[in-house]
Amino acid sequence: MPFWISFVAVVLMAAAIALWPRWVRLRRARIAARPFPAPWRRLLRRNVPLVARLPARQQLRLKALMQVFLAEKPILGCRGFRVTDEVRVTIAALACLPLLGAARGVYPELRQVLVYPSAFVVDRPVTAAGGVQSEQRRALAGESWSQGQVLLAWDEVQRGASTPGDGHNVVIHEFAHQLDQAGGPANGAPALATAEDYRRWSTVMQAAFDALQWRLAQGEPGLIDPYAATDPAEFFAVVSELFFERPAELQAAHADVYAELRRYYRLDPAAWV
Repeated sequence: MPFWISFVAVVLMAAAIALWPRWVRLRRARIAARPFPAPWRRLLRRNVPLVARLPARQQLRLKALMQVFLAEKPILGCRGFRVTDEVRVTIAALACLPLLGAARGVYPELRQVLVYPSAFVVDRPVTAAGGVQSEQRRALAGESWSQGQVLLAWDEVQRGASTPGDGHNVVIHEFAHQLDQAGGPANGAPALATAEDYRRWSTVMQAAFDALQWRLAQGEPGLIDPYAATDPAEFFAVVSELFFERPAELQAAHADVYAELRRYYRLDPAAWV
């Protein structure tokens, strides 16, 4: 191949790489500017009552984010499940709630969402006493993979969407994991802006995590679900559910945790209620 052809090809490739982010921004802006379909509006009102709490400006932003999410992220049915507009709109609305405040992209590492009709079974390695490893089967309502997949059980999605005051929402939970997994395995500390942010986050969240484990050891009830005591990643996902579903109670019971989540999500859901 002549040198000049190779040179032109390299230049064109470099230009395409340089212009790609701008093209993506323009494409997303065009998608977000489209009128929100009337049938989707009706599905949103019926299936996701939590959206009615949002200020009007945030509702408009949520709809724009949903349109981009649905244009870019395939939602696929598994085990014979048929994905309808009801499924797509419900999942997209709840998945985009954590994106309302900060401009951090639309889950850039997420490739697809897999939806099962109900709980799905996975095999997980378990280490028994003596270091012996075996496979244990578990039924799950949701799971987030760092390889760019979120798995959801539709019946649990519906239950969480229809009861926004119970503090349990599998979609918010798993997409909080996606935010935590950006750039690596989930560890309970999503990407923050500065070293000081990380220091404060670590201090507050570790103290709350330790307090939860102590409370559970004493058999004392509390707002935060015991599952949050599994590890710091689950703690972040569980308190994120409370942040969006029971924000005033979280703020009253755990003001420091609420403040960290408010800084991270750049939202104040307690003011919406």
